[in-house]
Amino acid sequence: MKTLFLYLSLFSALFLISCSSNSSSDDDSSQPIDDPTKIQGSGNNDVLVWSEEFDVDGAPDSSTWNIQTGNGSGGWGNQEKQFYKAENIEVSNGTLKITAKKQSEGFQYTSGRMNTEDRYEFMYGKVEVRAKLPKSQGTWPAIWMLGSSFSSIGWPYCGEIDIMEQSGQDKSKVLGTCHWNGNGLYPSGDNYSPASYGTNQTVSNVDSDWHIYSVDWTINHIKIYIDDTNYFSMNTSNSQPFNDPFFILLNVAMGGTLGGVVDPAFTEDVMEIDYIRVYQ
Repeated sequence: MKTLFLYLSLFSALFLISCSSNSSSDDDSSQPIDDPTKIQGSGNNDVLVWSEEFDVDGAPDSSTWNIQTGNGSGGWGNQEKQFYKAENIEVSNGTLKITAKKQSEGFQYTSGRMNTEDRYEFMYGKVEVRAKLPKSQGTWPAIWMLGSSFSSIGWPYCGEIDIMEQSGQDKSKVLGTCHWNGNGLYPSGDNYSPASYGTNQTVSNVDSDWHIYSVDWTINHIKIYIDDTNYFSMNTSNSQPFNDPFFILLNVAMGGTLGGVVDPAFTEDVMEIDYIRVYQ
């Protein structure tokens, strides 16, 4: 079914590109189709412009995904307790699986983390991710985005959009959050002060049922949904870093600031992703 969807989507994209090439303008001719600041759809976040269907078994496509390894700095800045390994990430039977395990690798747990930095970045759009989440206490799954300036100016100056996070202690809720620098744009010198706005939504059967986690991101607002329910809405401004390209991240952390106490009986759990689709 996903393969048929992809073929139809590719046909639609080729049709749009063909139409675009027949109607020339100075702006269109000066920007390549892969320019992350260029809107490729209608501008209403209703035209599919990119998708990852996870239809090919094995490791994720290396032309799209960077696999991150290790424990980062200070447990990725959050006192996380896992060591990220490529072996904990695989595509099989049409879905991506990121598996957290109780496994010694210099740390008590291993898991997986991946991103599209420098491979697929975009500015504005609707992102839909169909997923099942882990159910074990202490797991901290996340579907999120960082500004493409992350490597040059760091966090939170680059901005962060959390399409879905889940506390390790309350598996009945999911969280939508945005982070940025509360004192304005980079640099702010000694006035560094991270700011954030977030809220949560109660949801049932997140581990056994598929749910669609999405964000609608425009020049004026960021709205986060689970299925068809909008539970997070924030107006944006030029003092925030949400008018630049972002990239996508997927990971399952263990413990840390949001994961909390890991169940002593934990052995293994998984976040499963059916697809990621971007509309513009």
